[in-house]
Amino acid sequence: MSNLPPYLLITAARNEAAFIEATIKSILVQTAQPLKWVIVSDGSTDRTDEIVAKYAADYPWIELMQMPARRERSFEGKAHAVNAAYASKQSLSFQVVVILDADISISENHFAYLLGRLMEDPTLGIVGAPFQEASGETYDYRFVSIEHVSGACQVFRRKCFEDINGYIPLPVGGVDHVAVISARMKGWKTRTFTQLACRHHRKMGTAEHGTCAGWFRTGIKDYTIGGHPLWELVRVGLQIFHRPLIVRGLALGAGYFSAMASRVKRPVPADVQAFHREEQMRRLKRLLGLTSTLRAGKLQRST
Repeated sequence: MSNLPPYLLITAARNEAAFIEATIKSILVQTAQPLKWVIVSDGSTDRTDEIVAKYAADYPWIELMQMPARRERSFEGKAHAVNAAYASKQSLSFQVVVILDADISISENHFAYLLGRLMEDPTLGIVGAPFQEASGETYDYRFVSIEHVSGACQVFRRKCFEDINGYIPLPVGGVDHVAVISARMKGWKTRTFTQLACRHHRKMGTAEHGTCAGWFRTGIKDYTIGGHPLWELVRVGLQIFHRPLIVRGLALGAGYFSAMASRVKRPVPADVQAFHREEQMRRLKRLLGLTSTLRAGKLQRST
């Protein structure tokens, strides 16, 4: 694997004692191992630090970094943890930055495959793979499109990561989603390769809340990062067919439109929000098969 670029691996972890050992074990067997792996304990109060320290003692390329203790889990915490780890290792000679969640397991060739695809196309800025829930459910890329790269594991070209200035701290989450949008706005291509998948041990959105509460927060997040209301309505319509039936979609919509009604602050830069909405509208037209209809309408109006 000497032809693959060296990479810096960063994991932000807060109270992940139940999952992080499985994550570590899956990295130890990678055919393409990192130059350095910084596991940032974001104020953990369980055995997370102890578990990481045990492996760091045996593997010099694993490093435990500890952030200040705080009472609650914060979505901003991931951004601060990742950016702090990156800043501490900028002097190392790596070409790729990988951000991996602490509740993920991957196959032994996962990084070798993604690094290879990244090197094949110099215009690719971020690559990744779908994540599969413990229930067996996989993210639906028919709707999101393969340009979306899940925050569970994002593989950045170093230049791309620096172009977007790392992760933007966001109070309600979406830091990884905004990173992907920002990369495309800067002219980079982003791509999910569905030929492989990573295993997500914790159900999405349930780190502190139940499933419905998690989807409610997802709706708020969709609003705060600048999502278009028409796009959200279609997303709600699709989610009602997923378990728990109807409730999941309603929770998503309630989160988004309650945030809109309350005029919740949108901390994402205005140009990123505008770019995001433009992309959503283009995808919505393709999804609904409206492109040809709109063109026909324009021709009729011009004659």
